[in-house]
Amino acid sequence: MSLTGLFLILFLAVHLEGNLKLLYNDGGQAFNEHAHWMTTFTPIKAISYLLYLSILVHAFQGWAIWRQNRIARGSERYAVKVTRTTNTSGFAASNMGWLGTVIFIFLVLHLYQFWLQMKMGNTPMAVYEGEEYKDLYTIVAAAYTNLGYVIFYVISMVVVGFHLYHGFQSAFQTLGLNHRKYTPFIQWVGKAYAIVVSAGFAIIPIYMYLMQ
Repeated sequence: MSLTGLFLILFLAVHLEGNLKLLYNDGGQAFNEHAHWMTTFTPIKAISYLLYLSILVHAFQGWAIWRQNRIARGSERYAVKVTRTTNTSGFAASNMGWLGTVIFIFLVLHLYQFWLQMKMGNTPMAVYEGEEYKDLYTIVAAAYTNLGYVIFYVISMVVVGFHLYHGFQSAFQTLGLNHRKYTPFIQWVGKAYAIVVSAGFAIIPIYMYLMQ
């Protein structure tokens, strides 16, 4: 869970960097060229398969652990209550299963609407300097004209933020990288990362909807 989680956290930063190109005032050229490079550069394509596997492993392991924890909590009424010594309390820690489920549903819809359409050839083409590119920008921009989808996307990013906040620090703790001197710094970095990444993704559909 920790290793796949940290890999996915790193991927989000790379994905956000690419998505921010949607905000360029160039008719989508920078974004489409970036998408073309991401889907044709062999090392990136190889990493993408690791990404898909990591999403599935992380999701199913998460659900398994969540279920085990719920079963264990069901017997707490018959056991002595133990005070937790780790700082994992709060909304995110108590609802990681539900948060992860919402994120997984969002990912399935997101991949179907954009990635699968591109793979199936249902994407218009654009020409830049005499070379053809799949015009994924047009599909994304069309999706962001739908206020309902924009709201759903933003809410999903809020959920991602909560999931990241707890998951970031929890991953380091699980790997044994937990110390009273630097744990507060890890928690601060995790909180900052969760806010910046979730806000960065959320601002894109909001901006594109308002500027249409």
